[in-house]
Amino acid sequence: MALKGGCLCGNVRYEIDMKPGEGQAANCHCSMCRKQTGAAFFPAIVVPAKKLKWTKGENQIGRYKSSAEGVRLFCKNCGSTLGGGSSDPNGDLYLAMGTLEDDPGVKPSSHMFVGSKAPWYEIADKQPQFKEFPS
Repeated sequence: MALKGGCLCGNVRYEIDMKPGEGQAANCHCSMCRKQTGAAFFPAIVVPAKKLKWTKGENQIGRYKSSAEGVRLFCKNCGSTLGGGSSDPNGDLYLAMGTLEDDPGVKPSSHMFVGSKAPWYEIADKQPQFKEFPS
């Protein structure tokens, strides 16, 4: 069973070849994720690129090279944040959990880049917090 999702306007659709409960998710508090989403943090699920299939509108995906190694993905029409990750086409992607239509069976299990989190947001849960990317 593939997990399905897409953008707000429906121009971009995807499937992830993962079963519910497979994979990891985290909340990223870095300044780039906050600016990309307009929120205090970015809940994302890690997806190996080989497990992701764009089923509609791949030509509607905007790509912003946010760093030497990273790229951010969004719908060119509605602006929905789709995710980001390695600019290596075989690397891992971080898909926006809010774009999933199916329950991935995992919840964010940690907070990363809390060293640059929004000063107005207080993390109130008991999940592990990492100042940068966990190693």
